[in-house]
Amino acid sequence: MKKFLAIALTALAVMLSGAASAEEAASAPVVAEASAPAAATPAVAPAADASAPAAAATPAPVPNKGDNAWLLVSAAFVILMSIPGLALFYGGLVRTKNALSVLIQVFVVFALITVLWVVYGYSLAFTEGNAFIGSFSKILLSGVTPDSVAATFSKNTVVSELIYVAFQGAFAAITVGLILGAFAERIKFSAVLAFSVIWFTFSYLPICHMVWYWAGPDAYTSADAATAAGATAGQLFQWGALDFAGGTVVHINAAVAGIVGAFLVGKRIGFGKESMAPHSLTMTMIGASLLWVGWFGFNAGSALEANGYAGLAFVNTWLATAAATMSWLVAEWLIKGKPSMLGAASGAVAGLVAVTPAAGFVGVGGALIIGLAAGVVCLWGVNGLKRLIGADDALDVFGVHGVGGILGALLTGVFAAPSLGGMGIFDYVANAASADYSITGQVWIQAKAIGMTIIWSGVVSFVAYKLVDMFIGLRVPEDEEREGLDVTSHGESAYHY
Repeated sequence: MKKFLAIALTALAVMLSGAASAEEAASAPVVAEASAPAAATPAVAPAADASAPAAAATPAPVPNKGDNAWLLVSAAFVILMSIPGLALFYGGLVRTKNALSVLIQVFVVFALITVLWVVYGYSLAFTEGNAFIGSFSKILLSGVTPDSVAATFSKNTVVSELIYVAFQGAFAAITVGLILGAFAERIKFSAVLAFSVIWFTFSYLPICHMVWYWAGPDAYTSADAATAAGATAGQLFQWGALDFAGGTVVHINAAVAGIVGAFLVGKRIGFGKESMAPHSLTMTMIGASLLWVGWFGFNAGSALEANGYAGLAFVNTWLATAAATMSWLVAEWLIKGKPSMLGAASGAVAGLVAVTPAAGFVGVGGALIIGLAAGVVCLWGVNGLKRLIGADDALDVFGVHGVGGILGALLTGVFAAPSLGGMGIFDYVANAASADYSITGQVWIQAKAIGMTIIWSGVVSFVAYKLVDMFIGLRVPEDEEREGLDVTSHGESAYHY
C-alpha cells in the first residue's frame, strides 16, 4: 500500500506541475465539452461556463427544470451501468474462484475515480487550459455551486453545473472500469488501483479534454468570435471530430489500455489448455440488460437537454443494440450451429459501443446499419482478431470496445451526412445547419481522432503498467492465481456451498 500511495502521489505531482501554466491561462472558468466544432448537437459537451457576464440587456440564462431532471436521471443511469451493470456482466464471465475479485475491482475503481474526479479530474477536463489539458481553476470543485451553470448545445440554454459534474464523473468512472476485463483473473488488486490513478490522470483526462472541451455555443457570435473560441477548445474538437457520447473518449481509450495490459500482465495460467468458461451466464445476462438500460442515460443524456436530439439518441441506442444482438446471434448460429446467450449479450454490448459516437448525429437508418455491422465485425474481433494477435484479453475488451468503438467512430463520419439521413454539422454563428458536409473529409477527421486516441492511450498505458510493475508488481504469484483471487487477494468467496 505504501508503494501504491507513492505512485499515486508522484503521478499527481507531475500532473500538478504540468498544468501550472495552463491554470494561469484559464482566467475565466469554462465548463464546456463538445464533440465537434459547430457540430449538430455535439454529444457529450459541457457548457461554456455560464458564470461569464451576460451581454448588456440580455438576462443570464437559467437552467430549465426539465433539462436538469433529465440529466440527473441520465447520470444515475450511467452509474447503474457501472454498478451493478458492468460488475455483473464481467463477474459472470470469469471462473467461480475469481468472481468476487472482479466485482470488487469494478466497485472500488468506480469509487476511486469518483473521488479523483471531484478532487482534480473535472477541473483538468473541463476548464480552459490548452489544447491537451485544462487547468486547476476548479480543483475540489472550487466555484461550482448550486447556482453555477454549464452550457448545452443550444444558445442561451444551460444546465446546473453540479449535475453536469456528476454526469461526466460517471463517464470517467465506467471508462476505467471497462479496462479491468482485459487482465481479469491474474492481476494484483493494489496494481489495479495504482494503474487506475495513473491512467485516469494522464490518458482519460487529456483525451476527454481534447474531444469534448469547448467554449460553448454562446461564444460563437461572429466569424471572428468563433475563430477565437475554437482556438481555446480541445485539440480533437478543433479538428472537427464527432463523438456524441464517447467512442474515442470511453471505448477506444479504454480498449487500448486493456489490450496493452493483456500483453504486459501476460496470459492466464492454463490459457488455451484448460477450460475458462464463464461461471454464470445468468449473471452476465442480467449485467448486459442493465448495461442496455443504463446506456440510454449514457447516450441520450449526452444531448444535455430534454429535447428531440435526446429522443433521437434514445431511439438510435435502442435500435442499434437490438440490431447488433440479432446480427451477432445469426452469424454465430451460422458459423457454430447454435445461437448462444453469451453471443446475444456480447452482440448487445457491441451495438451499444458502436452507436455511442453516432447516437445524436445519425438518422435511424444509419443507426440500424451501424448496429448490424457491429454485431458481425465485433464477432470477428473476439474470435479471429483475438487469435491473430495472440493476447489473453480475458473478457474481450478490445474485441468489443476497441473494434466496436473504431467501427462506430468511422461510420459516424459516413451516416452523419444529411444526404444519408444524418444531422450534419451545425453552424453556431449562423445558428443553423451548415449546407456543407463531406463524407470523405469527415471520415478522415474521424480516423485522425481514432489514431490520436490509440497512440495516446497506448503510450500512457505502457508507461503506467511498467511503473506499477516496477514498484508493486502486476501479477499475483502462480499459487495464488491457481487457488483464485477471491480467497487469496480478498479473503472471501463469491459463493459458499
